Amino acid sequence: MRKILLDTNVILDIALNRQPFFQEAEKVFLLLDSSQLIAYVSASTITDIYYITRKAKGHSLAINFLKDLLQFVEVAGVDHSIILSAIAMQSPDFEDAVQMSAAAAIQVDFIITRNQPDFSASPIPVYSPADFLSFWNQKS
Repeated sequence: MRKILLDTNVILDIALNRQPFFQEAEKVFLLLDSSQLIAYVSASTITDIYYITRKAKGHSLAINFLKDLLQFVEVAGVDHSIILSAIAMQSPDFEDAVQMSAAAAIQVDFIITRNQPDFSASPIPVYSPADFLSFWNQKS
């Protein structure tokens, strides 16, 4: 079974029905039902999703979305060592460095994001949702 870490933007594409990105993000989620993948989000992603979704759609919808999300994903911890690792990366985008550090700590196989350039320092292969779907379909 392969492990993936979903970046915040992919989750928000679903939560906020952001077009034209929603369909590809949804297809990645549909793969989770196949039991061939275990998806993770970082703990910091959870708070970011709540904050952004609450501003756009309100508290109740944001909380209900998180409850639904947590039926499909596991949460990768963000602790002292993850933050120190992210700082050591000296990445221009600290939030993405936290994602990469959390992903490395739990040994995921892939990171899925629409923001690939900010993950250029990742030791883990990084795919856009579309590229990951192509890769996964070729492999299957």
